[in-house]
Amino acid sequence: MSEESQPPPQVVHPRLRDVPVTDRLQLLSRMTTLTDADIAALRMGLSLDQADRMIENVVATYALPFGIAENFVVNGREVLVPMVVEESSVVAACSFAAKMARAGGGFTAGSTDPIMIGQLQVLECPDSEAAVERLHAAADELILWLNTQNTSTISRHSRAVGLEIRQFEVEGVGAPATSFKAEARNAMLVVHVLYDCGDAMGANLINTACEALAPRIEAIMGGRVNLRILSNLSDRRRAWASCRIPAHLLGAGRDEQLQVAQHIVEASLFAEADPYRAATHNKGVMNGVDAVVIATGNDWRAVEAGAHAYAARNGRYSSLTRWRIDEQGDLVGEIDLPLAVGIVGGATRVHPSAQVALKILAVRTARELAEIIVCVGLAQNFAALRALVSEGIQHGHMALHARQVAAAAGAVGEQVDRVAAQMVSEGNIRPDRARQIIANMARQSST
Repeated sequence: MSEESQPPPQVVHPRLRDVPVTDRLQLLSRMTTLTDADIAALRMGLSLDQADRMIENVVATYALPFGIAENFVVNGREVLVPMVVEESSVVAACSFAAKMARAGGGFTAGSTDPIMIGQLQVLECPDSEAAVERLHAAADELILWLNTQNTSTISRHSRAVGLEIRQFEVEGVGAPATSFKAEARNAMLVVHVLYDCGDAMGANLINTACEALAPRIEAIMGGRVNLRILSNLSDRRRAWASCRIPAHLLGAGRDEQLQVAQHIVEASLFAEADPYRAATHNKGVMNGVDAVVIATGNDWRAVEAGAHAYAARNGRYSSLTRWRIDEQGDLVGEIDLPLAVGIVGGATRVHPSAQVALKILAVRTARELAEIIVCVGLAQNFAALRALVSEGIQHGHMALHARQVAAAAGAVGEQVDRVAAQMVSEGNIRPDRARQIIANMARQSST
């Protein structure tokens, strides 16, 4: 290989955790393409004026820790992952899990086209079957109208791609029995407007489209449109990922490695079978997912709603992930969930820290963002399961939690780590014990 064809030497940076917190932003700027203005935006965060343009009755802003998860390789690309979360151990756990997955080739992720669903609830149709036929016949014309003729729904990024109809028999809907046949009172038709949202999350456009379509739907179907709004069960807009954890990383010897892998599989099967366990299992997944969704200014409540509804799609709430042992004895994990996120519009483009977060991720499309987020969810899930089946979830979590307890009790500077370390060594991580240790330190320093 000639010198001209040689790849450029890789710059090796220290880990963020190994440098003082005051120096981490400068290190991050060397690791990414962040400018001085980007660094300043992260330092300042959301201004009061910016906040006042986002919601009503603003009196202040509320800050949360903005961390960076390291070691992620997603579809062959190195990724630094910004995470906004208040719970200790989440960023560290994701970084640890990503390092182990990295040894197995990193994460492989994919996603569907960004199709979202808008819903129109249609009631009081005298003849449901005829109404459905009329709407099917008019579907292409309505889609063309949304995309090219109605000014409020014409978009450079998004487009309507289809209409679907679902039918329910529901007690308590429709007009009084004197208005229509008694059997027609309980018919509820639901029209789904399908939108390819491109790089936007799409909620505002879909809601606008549903509002615009309502009078046309009523005229065509002969009924009354009641609710008209998007669905947060975005099961047409999903992301999935998988990773392989080499067996040799799971324990000191072959027996221990197989035991840890088997215990993780058993924990996975527990969550797949039991909704009580699945709720906690999936909460751990969402610890990772939500942290990136929030960091990028996306709607974490919509993502949560969609994920948990999807977990119950087969009529019983179950796990969002699956872990098994492959033929080589390695541990293989998979995840699949709805993930409606965007990189244009909304808070993503209003919040300065969200803009910097997207720049750190270096994503070019909303699908790429979703694929990274789902990998973080899988990483967090693995880290939690490994801790649960080995040293226990509290071992690492409480060590980090001790720092919060120490700070809340009044420890400052280096004192925080000293107080935390003593509480961990004693196995007594409590506010009253932290205050006692701080008082003892004060007496010792005064003598």
